Amino acid sequence: MRTSLFTTIALLAAAIMGATAAPLHRRALTLRAYNDMSISSGVGGNAEARAKAVWSAGLNLNNLAAISDNDLEILKVERSNAEAAETDAFNPAIDAATGGEKAALQVGKTANKVLKLTGLAQVRQITVAKAEAAGKTVSAADRAALADTLAKLAKNIATDRASAGKPSRAVSFVGKTRV
Repeated sequence: MRTSLFTTIALLAAAIMGATAAPLHRRALTLRAYNDMSISSGVGGNAEARAKAVWSAGLNLNNLAAISDNDLEILKVERSNAEAAETDAFNPAIDAATGGEKAALQVGKTANKVLKLTGLAQVRQITVAKAEAAGKTVSAADRAALADTLAKLAKNIATDRASAGKPSRAVSFVGKTRV
């Protein structure tokens, strides 16, 4: 059987692309300032869905191992920004507030915790998936850290749901703007 030059070139190109497809890491994400990803304003009760929307934007979560190292680094910085917003902005604002403002900030802080922990869980899940895909053993400590994060996340989601419909207030915070 004789193959045409076009068929040979097409098969060769497919083989080359197939052999190099895995190592290519395309960047899907752009680092967001904390204020651009905050889910703390509005009302309580829907932080889980809002956090999932923030952390899934631009990513294929059906194949965590294929998420680029660049995007994983961006997720780590964004997660760190959510944590810093809690300690550097929410905590002082709550300490200084009274009455309804204090209550609304606390609901906002809980939403931020859901955001932070959803991001941390995702970072840990991606890290585990990438290690497994590379044939590496994932340590019991890494698996325990993921389980601990998921337990904390579930607790904060429950707290947020208990605040359904209550005013939720955000704080202004930028965080790191470079990876």
